[in-house]
Formats: sequence, C-alpha cells, structure tokens
Amino acid sequence: MTLASVALTESVKARALELGFDRVAIGPASAPEHGDALRRWIEAGYAGTMGYIERRLGERLEPARVLQGARSVVCVALNYYQGEPAPDPSWAPVARYAWGRDYHDVMTPRLAALGAHLALACGAVSKVYVDTGPVLERDLAARAGLGWVGKNTMLLHPDLGSWFLIGVLLTTAALEFDEPLHDRCGACRACLDACPTGAFVAPYVLDARRCISYLTIEHRGSIDPALEGVLGPWEFGCDVCQNVCPWNRKSPVTREGAFLPSAPYPGAGRVAAMSDDEIRARFAGAALLRSKPAGLRRNAAIARENAAAAGGDPSA
Repeated sequence: MTLASVALTESVKARALELGFDRVAIGPASAPEHGDALRRWIEAGYAGTMGYIERRLGERLEPARVLQGARSVVCVALNYYQGEPAPDPSWAPVARYAWGRDYHDVMTPRLAALGAHLALACGAVSKVYVDTGPVLERDLAARAGLGWVGKNTMLLHPDLGSWFLIGVLLTTAALEFDEPLHDRCGACRACLDACPTGAFVAPYVLDARRCISYLTIEHRGSIDPALEGVLGPWEFGCDVCQNVCPWNRKSPVTREGAFLPSAPYPGAGRVAAMSDDEIRARFAGAALLRSKPAGLRRNAAIARENAAAAGGDPSA
C-alpha cells in the first residue's frame, strides 16, 4: 500500500459514484476462485445451449488473457429496483431489469468514462464489460466485496438486496483491494423452494435448462412441453427467486430513470401477433430484443395458453 495507490483508489471510487453507480468495490485481476466449479457445471450440462461460455472458458478463468497486464478489477453496482407498487403493472410478465432501457447502453458509457479517468490519472489501460465478454463478473465482484453469491446464484448486497446490475472494469492500474463479504444466506431456502420449475439442483447450483430466464431469453426454438405450463405468465426473464428473498424486503428504489418503463407493455396477445419489424420497432433500445422476435412471440403464445388454462384472459 502506498499513498499514491490509496489516493488513486479513492479517486476511482469517487468518480464511479459521480457517474451514478450505487456501489463500487475493487479486487484483484487474478483467476476467479470458482473455476473448477464452473467446469463441473458445464460438464453436467447445466449451461444448456449456451456454448459460448465454454468456447472462451480459458479467458474467463484468466483475466490477464482478456487484458494483458491486468492488475485490478473495478466492480460497480447499479440499482434498478422500481419499487412497489410497480409504476406500470402491465410490465409484470417481464423481469424488472428489462422494463426500461437496455442496461448495457446505460452502464457501458459510464464504465468507459471511469476507464478514461484512470488513463488520465495514471496512464492505465482498461477494458469494460457489462455481461458481454469472457469475464466472470459475478465471481470477480464477489471477491471484490460488492456482495456475496446467494443460494439462487445471484449477487446479494446487505443494502441493495439483489436488484442491481454488475459492471466490471479490468485495468492495469495498481489499486487497493476491498475485503469480500461473508455469505449471509444462513439456513434460508426461500429462493430454492419458490422456483416454479425446480431449477436449483442444490443451493448455489442452477440448472439453466429449467430456469425461466434461460428458457425465455437464451433458449432458441421450442420449449419442452413439460415445462411450458410452469412458465406461468413470464414472457421475458423471471423475478420469482428475487421476489421472495428476505434481503430484498427493504431494497431502495432506483435513482436511475432509464430503468423505468416509458410506455405500457403491449401484452401477450399483441406481442404474439407482431411481425419481426413491429417487435424491433416497439422494443428498440430495450433488453427484450435479446430473445429475438421469434422468441418473444413464442413466449407470448405460451403465456396466453397458461392464462387460458388458469381461467384468465388469453387475449391480454
């Protein structure tokens, strides 16, 4: 520890908060601690069709291969919780993080500005990642002290709960590291028991092939008919395990207006009938396009069938 590194670290954290991030923590850019667990998870088939995880596994397990000379990882959290009651109930079938603007577009420029701050301050080279590159953001963030990994495999913070998005900045700058937080889930298993599809094969182990978020976003093509009925109303992602988490009972409402819905959600009946161009136009700038138009129509059709089976309005 030197006075120069302490001052640089303090300036980075101050700049991150100025840019609108809610929390910032810094850790080493060494190999993530759960590399072997990730390999076993892939070998068990739990990644489903997400072959991109294995294709760049070597880089995920060695940050220095992503950025030569990387020494530190600046990890940031941005709260997206819109509060209760929801500002627009029509968005209930969509995971909260996708109600507003695409979080990549919100976070990436800010992290780039943080990298520019380091470049000016010490000549450091940095790379920005927001859920798009070969880095294990959650593992790196947990080691840096941005939160602990909960039994539902999400990062939890004692003040924010789990309603936040993670961004990381790999950098060659020599910064001071924060201490990891201890696991505070205790004996609670609310998230495990609430999962509609039984996607948790054990605490901290998710079988993506049964996860509603994976099925409605990452998975292409038809969905196993045995799972369609338990998808319920969800058309993009799922918040069930977060809704029941005790750490989310007092989550603060986001200060970020970009995560608020700008218009009502069209509803399953309308989405199921939309053309590709209509879907792209309606959801331009939103994370929902990750599912592709065909996936959104598929999800909407299943939601309509589930609503009809439950005695609801299938045209909604």
